[in-house]
Amino acid sequence: ECGKSFGRSSHLIAHQRTHTHERPYRRPDCGKSFNQTSNLLIHQRVHTGERPYGCPECGKSFSYMSVLLIHQKIHAGDKPYTCVNCGKIFSQSSDLTEHRRLHTGERPYGCAECGKNFSLRSHLLSHQRTHSGEKPYACPECGKSFNDSSDLITHRRFHTGEKPYRCPRCGKGFGRLSHLHQHQRTH
Repeated sequence: ECGKSFGRSSHLIAHQRTHTHERPYRRPDCGKSFNQTSNLLIHQRVHTGERPYGCPECGKSFSYMSVLLIHQKIHAGDKPYTCVNCGKIFSQSSDLTEHRRLHTGERPYGCAECGKNFSLRSHLLSHQRTHSGEKPYACPECGKSFNDSSDLITHRRFHTGEKPYRCPRCGKGFGRLSHLHQHQRTH
């Protein structure tokens, strides 16, 4: 079809799927499908909360290497995108675009079910699950399900004991950012 050649038949088959749009590898609980098994395995981290890529600088962990690399720009001081309204700086232009919506009040993502609008597409998708009752993110330890992957990540800290939010004054750790803020009021 396109004339590209490959040394391995498996690579040719994977490439052909870009033309046919065939996605035979499917996760049944969320319905997402992929053209390669490796992409399905990577996606499963969203459901399990697995974060195998740790930042050597601060210890924060990520599900994807690409997100770790973006995060590491923070430590390198590489933040070329500045908000003209408040001066906050960002390492990615997409983060600045999302941030600007705080100032403009823009909410371009609307729910067809109830009409509620959101500034982020991910917030709309999470909201839509409240209508459908879908909870695709299950805890592998206890089976409890969540409609948002971030809720699963927070929940799993109860099992692992991870406390990534530290009080700068006394060093006490917390599993939730809101608990750190609550604690800081005691100082």
